[in-house]
Amino acid sequence: MEDWKIKISVLWLFSAVAFLAHQILALMEPGVIAQIMDGDVEGMKIGTELILLFAILFLIPLIMAFLSLTLKDAINRWANIIVGSVFAALFIGVIATVAKLSGETLMTLSTVVALTLIVWYAWKSKQKV
Repeated sequence: MEDWKIKISVLWLFSAVAFLAHQILALMEPGVIAQIMDGDVEGMKIGTELILLFAILFLIPLIMAFLSLTLKDAINRWANIIVGSVFAALFIGVIATVAKLSGETLMTLSTVVALTLIVWYAWKSKQKV
């Protein structure tokens, strides 16, 4: 197994765990659980669509961790560069909207770092072939 594939796979798992930690820390904020019980989170109605969105956001890094070890090199590189970039941009947007220093922000920032490293290792792997 190639070294860069293992690194990328572990980074995908790290980003999934950091995203989960972000969600857990968000629940610890005062008033959040009461909002959830009222069916509302930060102005968004909790419904099937929102729950499905969060499930997909959690599943994609886990799927990418597996695919990073099994896909052929060229497809693997591009999949990691594209999906890693999209997720990094998404989480940078989360940091920009939160704009407060908290445990949630720290976990999101660590996710962005992991995603940036994924893109970096995938990009760098092309040069080794």
